[in-house]
Amino acid sequence: MTSQLGLRERKKLETRAAMSHAAWKLMIEHGLEAATPDAIAEAANVSPRTFRNYFASREEAILDGLVQRGATVLDALRARPADESPWESLAQVLPSFAAGFVGQRGDIAILMRAVADNPAMRAQHLVTFELVHRQLAELIAGRTSTDAERDLAPRLLAAAVSAVLRTAVEIWATGESDTALPDLVREGLTQVRAGLPIHTAATT
Repeated sequence: MTSQLGLRERKKLETRAAMSHAAWKLMIEHGLEAATPDAIAEAANVSPRTFRNYFASREEAILDGLVQRGATVLDALRARPADESPWESLAQVLPSFAAGFVGQRGDIAILMRAVADNPAMRAQHLVTFELVHRQLAELIAGRTSTDAERDLAPRLLAAAVSAVLRTAVEIWATGESDTALPDLVREGLTQVRAGLPIHTAATT
């Protein structure tokens, strides 16, 4: 019975991943308007009803891959030594996982345009980042014996890290920097950890 349940759950995860991949591919290759629920279902070889059972909207399906990849980053953070500081764990994990989490530069540029142009996509994008932020805050709280609901520190650190990732991805995806994404993330974490040492320009 346990093995049957395990197989059933794996099949459900595979179905969900197939629909999310199809949704992402349709948006990247043909534009957001082409990624309708029916088109996603057809591309994933499932029924429209199956799509509705898994996702509330096409926007959720498109961004679900980012949510799942975010979970692998959190797993990598959980696997770090228990006595390691949260900053050190983040510095060790996030730069190396950044490229795999985000994907291709051109694809992310397309996503950013879709988020900017479509209110529903923008709202789902915010929901996605809020979910990752909340999970990261809970993880940090668990490693620091704090409470993610009541204490500032884990939530502030999670917010700072989310800001670093979002800013690094935006700079990288728009081609405003030739620096590789992992290096941008590493630099961002270093600057935030140092208290953002921005100095006033000297006057003559």
